[in-house]
Amino acid sequence: MIEATAEPNLGDIELYLAEDIGSGDITADIVPASASARAEVMTREPMVLCGRAWFEAVFRRLDPAVGIVWFVEEGAEASAGGRLCEVEGNARALLSGERTALNLLQTLSGTATMARRYARAVAGTGVRVLDTRKTLPGLRSAQKYAVRCGGCHNHRIGLYDAVLIKENHIAAAGSIGEAVTMARRLHPDVMVEVEVENFAELEQALAAGVDRIMLDNFELDALGEAVAVAAGRAELEVSGNIDLDNIRAVAETGVDFISVGGLTKHLRAIDLSMRIVLLV
Repeated sequence: MIEATAEPNLGDIELYLAEDIGSGDITADIVPASASARAEVMTREPMVLCGRAWFEAVFRRLDPAVGIVWFVEEGAEASAGGRLCEVEGNARALLSGERTALNLLQTLSGTATMARRYARAVAGTGVRVLDTRKTLPGLRSAQKYAVRCGGCHNHRIGLYDAVLIKENHIAAAGSIGEAVTMARRLHPDVMVEVEVENFAELEQALAAGVDRIMLDNFELDALGEAVAVAAGRAELEVSGNIDLDNIRAVAETGVDFISVGGLTKHLRAIDLSMRIVLLV
């Protein structure tokens, strides 16, 4: 389990609610404005819970006095049929916020659940599984938090916090050495990583003194050889065609990191249900 160290951007919550409620929830109008209700959220499948703060923010925006009691900690696992939380407050607020709150909770929990599977697949190898920038638009920081919640790690957050030199950058700069030299001069305080596709490029990246080298689509046997060639001179990251079936074998080659776009891209939301009972 982890502490809920990430918090939602309240401006984002406003946008999420505006997308669904628009000019007003005309169906919830059939319920008296003063009515109260209680709701229970359950999971229909095994999961890692993630996104409590986002879930709460939705309902608190609609009803600041809402009460929410959680039965599962953030980052903890829940079994199919497990009760996640109980919500009590204004009935219209619960009805209007239900879909947005569940969408966020099921999406982030789906990300965390997938991350937990990958983290367990490499347990004991010392390898760190990284996410990528292949996130849902508008949910990058939330999904990257969910990746950590599941036990994996973040790569760069965006294009601004690390240099990742790929094929087109190398072509534009003239060579790996030139690209790295320019990156070091312009951004001396950030990590510089180079993606390579063969051993000749690997040698060039090592000679340029990069911090990390991304081995793109290397065969399994070649990965072990690359580890021997690098000999600790740079961190090695593997990328491309990694899934739960082959990640353990890749981790056992001795690389430092494995990046998996599927952590956030191949997302399947958790199947949740929320049942509301009118109190007054």
